[in-house]
Amino acid sequence: MATPTRLSVDDVLRVNGSRRFAAAMAAASPFASLADALLAARRIWLNEVDVNGWLEAFAAHPAIGTTSPSVSKWSKEEQSAALSTSTDSTAQELAEWNARYREKFGFVFMICASGRTAPEVLAELKRRYTNRPIVELENAAQEELKITELRLAKLFSSEPTVPSHTTESPTIQSDKAAGSSNRSRPPITTHVLDVARGSPASGIEVHLEMWKDVSAPPSFRNKDFNGWATLGTSVTNNDGRSGQLMDIVNNVAPGFYRISFNTGKYAPAGFFPYVSIIFEIKANQTAEHFHVPLLHSPFSFTTYRGS
Repeated sequence: MATPTRLSVDDVLRVNGSRRFAAAMAAASPFASLADALLAARRIWLNEVDVNGWLEAFAAHPAIGTTSPSVSKWSKEEQSAALSTSTDSTAQELAEWNARYREKFGFVFMICASGRTAPEVLAELKRRYTNRPIVELENAAQEELKITELRLAKLFSSEPTVPSHTTESPTIQSDKAAGSSNRSRPPITTHVLDVARGSPASGIEVHLEMWKDVSAPPSFRNKDFNGWATLGTSVTNNDGRSGQLMDIVNNVAPGFYRISFNTGKYAPAGFFPYVSIIFEIKANQTAEHFHVPLLHSPFSFTTYRGS
């Protein structure tokens, strides 16, 4: 059995700049696994840290696109795709919109930038700039949580993980046409964390399907596999993120979706040959974003709805 991991306040402050969050996580440790730490992090961040704690965490991040020597190693890694795809004009526009955003909302633009290009980040910044402050505060808190989860995985990793410098993982299907959309990413996304190794899980094949049988919805008693139609297939990259699994559209079709992971190939000695997660997008949710991550180990898995 692995030795439980005890975290100090300083350890956690590398992950999240909120002192209240760091103190609570340190007090909750030791953690038997990364999965336990991630569950505690979500509970503490969403239920115990107040707005002042959120703002303190946001303030620990540099503005997206910053190349100052004072920027931490993890921030540089997380922004590597954006920095490597930024032109002089994009960098200038990012700086201008960062300033506008901070002036309007009072805090730095928060985005989990890992694997995202400079144009994607800029498009998301412009889109979120139109939000009301209360909405944007919640968005920023959710992005901070994503960053916290990725950094916890790195903290628990016995070997440093190297983030991908590509914008997407190699896809098995042909590329998806972006079409005309205000979104900067598909409505449904995922990433996989290997909680046994304490690192992002790369090389896992991912399938996204939608239920097409209009005569009856999928249910515990109705498991007709013929009702599912494939939307896209990809493979997770070094950050554990999948490539594009569906078209980038403003409004995703309501209905039932299934996202499946080839965990048997990734962990042949594990208990699960594959993992499938079925979820429903309702008619009043079609403009929302659905991030459905998998926290996997050989003998257990966890998921939740992110944003």
